[in-house]
Amino acid sequence: MCDEPRNLVSLASVPADDQRFPPVNEIAANGALVLFSGGQDSTTCLAWALERFSCVETIGFRYGQRHAVEMDVRQPIRDALSRRFPDWAGRLGRDHVVPLDAWALVSQSALLDRSDFGLRDDGLPNTFVPGRNIVFLAFAAIVAEQRGLKVLVAGMCETDYSGYPDCRDDTVKAMQVTLNLGMASRLVIETPLMWIDKAQTWQLAENLGGSDLVSLIVEMSHTCYIGERQHRHTWGYGCGKCDACALRARGWDGYVARTTVR
Repeated sequence: MCDEPRNLVSLASVPADDQRFPPVNEIAANGALVLFSGGQDSTTCLAWALERFSCVETIGFRYGQRHAVEMDVRQPIRDALSRRFPDWAGRLGRDHVVPLDAWALVSQSALLDRSDFGLRDDGLPNTFVPGRNIVFLAFAAIVAEQRGLKVLVAGMCETDYSGYPDCRDDTVKAMQVTLNLGMASRLVIETPLMWIDKAQTWQLAENLGGSDLVSLIVEMSHTCYIGERQHRHTWGYGCGKCDACALRARGWDGYVARTTVR
């Protein structure tokens, strides 16, 4: 069973007689850290990890994103997962939030400066935040090392996505090698969604937690780039126009169509 949340601390510093916290080797044997933004993909990945690991912790990042509301839904989702899925409740451990407020000082993106959505000169969406997943994985690896966790779980996908280069499998594999070399560690980065489309991501959620998990993701998770939480669609809340909403909606339609055929 995971320990109760408290401030980040190396487990090596926890007194041996403190029974609230399992030894490092017990967590490392079957523990994971999930990069959890509060979106559809990361919520599905969190459920995937809870089904597989005995101790699952989460990490999120405040980097000045215009859809900062995603950070507001994270804890309610964690609470709902524990409440609705008792088998997962004892496996869900502490949450870590890392502030990266300086990002807008060194990077330009429509997710940081609230400019109109469009394409950059190189053809990438201007919602691309250069280096975002690289930095996220690096910080997650640091926290995992401190917590004695050997697996990182992340929602990157290059099957049905916006074309961000740091979502590609090659990028994730390269980061795994780099992190392990640079930290003398043996971290494994799992990306359960890498080779499935958004319709299959909805299906994966159903496979993991049935209609209850699908409903939870629809109602509670956040994907919309502009942070719209007023307009309710069949697939959840959002503006319905940005790339993130379009991907989520298209995936939902595909999932519903396949479900109807079944």
